Order: sequence, then structure tokens, then C-alpha cells
Amino acid sequence: MSDLPSILGSPWQLVSLAGAALVLIAFAGSSFGKITANGRAYNAFNFFGSSALFAAAVAAGQWGFLILNGVWALVSLRALFR
Repeated sequence: MSDLPSILGSPWQLVSLAGAALVLIAFAGSSFGKITANGRAYNAFNFFGSSALFAAAVAAGQWGFLILNGVWALVSLRALFR
């Protein structure tokens, strides 16, 4: 993946962009009434998005984002299976 455009910086940047997109899809979908905030789609988008952001935070050593997204992923996962 060394051929990535310089704006991406590293493969982890691509992972974090994908994760952010998933979390924002959930937020926008809920805000515009397309998905419910307690539904499976909302929690799945949040789980996979925050998991990707968690992985990118681990790779970058960003402790604040690691904690935020780790908890976000766990809460979303719990909500998926309630």
C-alpha cells in the first residue's frame, strides 16, 4: 500500500477515514430519520466504525481516541445483542 496518495499518509489513515464515514452515516441516518438510534443498523454502523477508529488509534498510539472508540465499540456491540 505504499502507492497511496500522500494525503492518506498511511494505510491506517484509510482505515480511520472508513471508520469515521461509518460513524457519520449512523449519525446522519439517525438525525434525518432514516434509521432509528436504537436499531440494529445504527449500532452496527457505530460498532464497525468505532472498531476501525480504535484500530487506527492503537496504531498511532493515540490514547484518548483509543479509549473513546474502544468504549464506543463495546457499547455499540452490547446494544446490537440486547
